[in-house]
Amino acid sequence: MEETILNAADRTMHPKQCRAAGFTPGVLYGDSVTNAITVQFDSADLKKIIAKHGAHAKVFVNYGGDKKFGFIKEVQRDPMSAKVIHTDVFLVSQDHEVKMQIPINFEGKDSLNNVMLQVQKTEVDVIGKAVLMPESIVVDVSSMVLGDTITAKNFNLDKQIQITDSEDEVYATITTIKELAEVPETVVVATETEAGAGDDAEAADDAGAASGADTKK
Repeated sequence: MEETILNAADRTMHPKQCRAAGFTPGVLYGDSVTNAITVQFDSADLKKIIAKHGAHAKVFVNYGGDKKFGFIKEVQRDPMSAKVIHTDVFLVSQDHEVKMQIPINFEGKDSLNNVMLQVQKTEVDVIGKAVLMPESIVVDVSSMVLGDTITAKNFNLDKQIQITDSEDEVYATITTIKELAEVPETVVVATETEAGAGDDAEAADDAGAASGADTKK
């Protein structure tokens, strides 16, 4: 198995100062950790790992002279910039059974002919050994036709991984392309009374705004 290394160090700065210095605040916890450990990760390295392996990447964490296996459990992002601002890493034995939600990547959507993919569920709930967990499930839909569905049968998972979703769960369906119906343009002609009322309302709004401005002085 390819080892993805994530270096961690004790965090001594405030989270804001930590980010300004080029690090991402985080927490290590799990089987071998009695109390959660506040750490910091190099932001550039963490960004590369998430971009390549996803938000639930399996990693080997270098911390305190030890290298321990785990996976990224949670990634928090800034709602405006989408930058990663905090990351939790769950440390676990490779043979330990874990429950996870594995993201589904639907590939080949652009190759569909006069049909579209309608996604109902973007993740699969599973249980199995941590070391066997894939970072994502890839489903090629390029050759699918109208009426086809994506179910657990389309997932190429290790036999030791058990899907805990409903047996008849449908994750996506190939449907017809929905076209927007043309709505005839409606022209509205305002009467003098309606126009006057609109002017009065706008004037009232302006007066309210002015009054508010005076109050703030």
